[in-house]
Formats: sequence, structure tokens, C-alpha cells
Amino acid sequence: MTTIPCLGQSGPLASYTEPTKRIHDGTDVQFFLQSLAYRDITTFILQLNRSLVPRKRSADGTIKEFKPDSPCQEDLLPQVRLIQQLVSKLEALIAEAPPDTGPRRFGNVSFRKWYQSVEERVEGFLRHVLPETLHPAIVEVQAYLLGSFGSAQRLDYGSGHELSFLAFLACLWKLGYFNAEPEKAELQLTESQADTTPQPQDQYREFARTEPHIVLAIFRPYLNLIRTLIQTYNLEPAGSHGVWGLDDNSFLPYIFGSAQLCPPLPDPDTEPPAPTPTSGSLASSPDPSIVTKRNLVEKEAAHNLYFSAILFIHNIKRGPFWEHSPMLFDISGIKDGWGKINKGLIKMYDAEVLSKFPVVQHFPFGNLLRWEKDPSARPVIQTTHQSNQPLRDPMNGGGSTNATGTRPPGANVGTAAPWASGAGTRAPPPLGFVDGVTQAPWAKSSAVTPGARGRMPPPRSARQSPGQSTHSQASQPTSRST
Repeated sequence: MTTIPCLGQSGPLASYTEPTKRIHDGTDVQFFLQSLAYRDITTFILQLNRSLVPRKRSADGTIKEFKPDSPCQEDLLPQVRLIQQLVSKLEALIAEAPPDTGPRRFGNVSFRKWYQSVEERVEGFLRHVLPETLHPAIVEVQAYLLGSFGSAQRLDYGSGHELSFLAFLACLWKLGYFNAEPEKAELQLTESQADTTPQPQDQYREFARTEPHIVLAIFRPYLNLIRTLIQTYNLEPAGSHGVWGLDDNSFLPYIFGSAQLCPPLPDPDTEPPAPTPTSGSLASSPDPSIVTKRNLVEKEAAHNLYFSAILFIHNIKRGPFWEHSPMLFDISGIKDGWGKINKGLIKMYDAEVLSKFPVVQHFPFGNLLRWEKDPSARPVIQTTHQSNQPLRDPMNGGGSTNATGTRPPGANVGTAAPWASGAGTRAPPPLGFVDGVTQAPWAKSSAVTPGARGRMPPPRSARQSPGQSTHSQASQPTSRST
């Protein structure tokens, strides 16, 4: 993996617009994968990912790791602390909407009361967080923030909502919010905070880049808020792959957590830049196989995002780990180190989140994340998943749509299975779909049907690295969309 370009910080724009839905069918997904928005999102993910890889100081050979307790709270940029306050205020609103009592099969309807409270107050919260010069941008960043807490209609949460929060942070990054000096950004700190704020030059000397702050001091508290919402209101998984998905709700903590455990990069102050590691591990990193041992996971969860996500699974699921989380169990057997896992997870995220219609169909586009073709984008390579994307827009009378959202002439057909041909005959089903059942990416056609209790876990020798399998083998998710 080569070094990556940085997502530019363009500062305030001339105009802003409320983000709108543009993805109506599989053809629109193809356009999205060549859009400026896709370029900015993927670049931002890679920046955050690389920023968490440990650094080796050339002077004394010591290794600097990025953990939730580094940087210290007093070292955080004022902008970061303001976003932390925003997340804390959102969590405090849960007390105003206690869950309804009584048994429920699906999500608790009190989540709608909490979400309504957020809708009513989010603009005021953002006006407190953003400098006055960026207040016109609230119309855009607010849409992504509101989209990051789950669906109040479906009472669910999934990786598409997580993507929305990433987009919220990417918009702030593009606006130059995290690079603004406090006195120029007119940040509204309280008097007690202002007294303890380190001088900007001291901050930037220790933390030349702010991306680790964004993940460890903002994204991590956001994850804690989401886990509280899921457990408080019993939110359903959105767009779940069933047991063959990586996780019912999240994906990004596995990427960022694996980056924390990669082999160290050379000191950027004294050494030339090196590619992000794609194999090997930090010498002190835990073995991936400990995911099945809750006591060991608990020790690592406080310091690492990957294991904090694993611990949440242990908290909400019962039974053998390999049975309820077979994909993560499969990853735990990879022998090439956390660098290999990190590389595979990034590829898998592109295939299973950004390239999937059920996940990105509700993602809106404005002037910060633009629905325009990237002139430098490469042609999208067709895969089994992409060729099986939905081609009909229910809001358009059930007919097919193209990238502009209009129905082609003569496309007045009903909904059919993704592998059904237009002539009434059926083409072979996609790989991984055997006898009407979606199988694990590493399973053969003769394997035991998924979900059969009491079966043995797949042999570790048969495991693949993340990113190798689901893009070409696992079938499209068929449950709710995010």
C-alpha cells in the first residue's frame, strides 16, 4: 500500500445546500464509486487509518503508540473537546426519554422521543461548537450528524449510520475546522476551559497532525454513545448480513483498531515517509486469536478500538464466538499479523459498505460531499456483488432507473431475484448462495448449512484474509437497509 494523498482542507465554501438522496438503484452505486464524495470519504478513512499506526522515534528507538489515553485530555485541541461536549450532551438526552417498559420483540419506541429531542436541539448544539464563520455550513453537517444515530422509523442502526458520522467528521475536516487556531476560529470555550488550554504551538509540536484526536477523542466517544443507544432502546441491526457479516452494527472500529497494532512507521520528523504496513504486527500487540477469550479481550478493550468492539459483542451475544461471529473468528486465525488484517479490512469495507446499495442508498450529497464524477476516477471493476445490485426504484413505480434517476424506455418490469434474467429464465445464482441459503465465504457447497447449532468451527487452515472473500462470494444482504 503506497502513501496516500491528504484530503484537502478547503475552508468555508461560497454556498451550502441541504444534502439530498441521489442513490436510487445499483447504477447509481456505480456512479457513487466514481464520485468526488467517494474519493473524499475513502481518502479520509485512509488518513485516519494511517494516523493510528505506531511511530518509531529514530533518536532513541522508542515506539509511540496511539491509545485512547494518548493524547491526554489537556493536550486535546479545543475543537476536539467541543465535539466531545456535543456527544456528551446527546448522551445526556437519554435520561429525558427512558425506554418504555414491557416485553418487545423489536426496538423500543422511546428511541423516537430521544431522536426527536436531538432534532430539536442539534442546530443549537452545532452553533455552539462551530465558529460563526462556519454557521452557514450547519445545513450540511447537521444532515450527516442526524443520520449517524440510527433510524427513528425502523428503530435500527448499522454501518450506513456509522458512515454518516464519518461524513460529518470529513465535512468538518474539509471546512478546516480542526486546523483553525482557537483565537481565529472564535471557539466558544468556557472560562475554566480557556484557562487550561495549552498554547497552539505546543500542541502542534507534539501532535503535528490531528487525525489521531479525531478517532480516539471523538469517534470513540461516539461509539460509546451508539452502544448505549443500542442497549437502552434495543435497536435492531440495519442491513445485517446475518451471522455472516463482520458485525451487526459497526465496521470502522475494526479498521482503526487493527491500525493501532500494525508495525511502527519511521519517525516522520527525521525519516522519509514509508508505506502503511500490510503485514506484521507491533511487537507488543496481542494475538488476534484472543477474541474468543473474554477475560483477555477485556484487558485490551480499554486501549484498542478493535477489542472494544469485540467486547461489545461478548456483552450482547451468547454462545460460542465462532458461531455468532464466524467472520471475526475467521480473521482471528490470520498468521500474517495485524498489518495484513488492516489491509484486508479496508478492502472489505469498500466492498461490503461503500459498494452496497442497502448500505449507501440513504446517504445524501451536498456541496461538501459532492455528487459529481471525479475526473481522475478509475473505471469500476464489475464484481458479482455489483452486478447483482438492485435495478429498480420503488419510488419510481417499480421501474428501472439509471444514474440520473430516470426510467429507461420500456423498463416496466416487476421485481425479481438479482440473478433472474429479463427473459423469464434464470441464470445461475451468485457464488455463496447454495440451495437457497447464504453460506460463509470460506464454505464449500457441501458444507453444513449456516446456523446449524453444534457444528464445529471451520478449520483455521481454510481461512482467508478479510477482503478476499465477501466481495466475490457472499450474497447481497436481504434484510433491512441502513
